[in-house]
Amino acid sequence: MKQTVPAPRASRAKLLLIMAVFAAPMLAAALLVALGWQPGGRGHGLPVLPQRNFAGERVLVTLADGRAYPWRDVSPRMTLVALAGPDCATRCLDVLTKMAAARVTLNQNAPRLRLLYVGRPPADAERTGMTRFWQVGQDTEGRLTPWTPKTPDSVGALLVESDGTVLAYYPPGFDPTGLRQDLQKVIR
Repeated sequence: MKQTVPAPRASRAKLLLIMAVFAAPMLAAALLVALGWQPGGRGHGLPVLPQRNFAGERVLVTLADGRAYPWRDVSPRMTLVALAGPDCATRCLDVLTKMAAARVTLNQNAPRLRLLYVGRPPADAERTGMTRFWQVGQDTEGRLTPWTPKTPDSVGALLVESDGTVLAYYPPGFDPTGLRQDLQKVIR
């Protein structure tokens, strides 16, 4: 039996077809990036621009025991900072409870998130158990004022990396479910 050798033209066409199959996704991705499209994996918080580092800027939060809050942590743990508006009461406490619950949903990774409450604690903070989950501190120099809510009974939040870099801001009225989803993405 005689074997036939494929024509060089047919072989080239097959090779070009195979190359096109592999190159098409890369070309499509380059086109989408050039057009400014981004995948839908964005977080629910707002980016803090220009980027800030509370450790480098020496932002002082004084804890209830008089110590300064350490923005840089010895282990890789993030900090969720709750910034309370004036007269933190029912709504504020409800959001704080949901924020603490978001930490619990991290399961074995829960110790990798510290909770810091900055502001005057609610009147019934001890009774509701808030102080069991949150470290309470005061912004003694007013450096967190730009993010502190002005509306009574409201709370905003900042997510801070273990080196002190602020990753995201959650303004008053934010969705605690979105915050929980963001925490599950960044804390693994």
